[in-house]
Amino acid sequence: MSEHKACYGTMFHDTLHFTVNKEMKGKVFSFELDTIGLGRSDRLAQADISEWDDCLACPEFDHCYKFCLAKLTLESAIADD
Repeated sequence: MSEHKACYGTMFHDTLHFTVNKEMKGKVFSFELDTIGLGRSDRLAQADISEWDDCLACPEFDHCYKFCLAKLTLESAIADD
């Protein structure tokens, strides 16, 4: 088993577990789902470019990014069911 940096696989916040009206931040990408009463009032997605640049400079970037996308795809499949 290889050792990875502590941030490996954390570009995105877990999309299955979140708190409304609060920023959910991964290393690079964050989102916020705001609600007022019973309905969704706003959705916000952001990227931290300085963290993205840090990731791009990392020798593990290619496989870390693929791993992050695989996790995001799985979370999306689970959330849609």
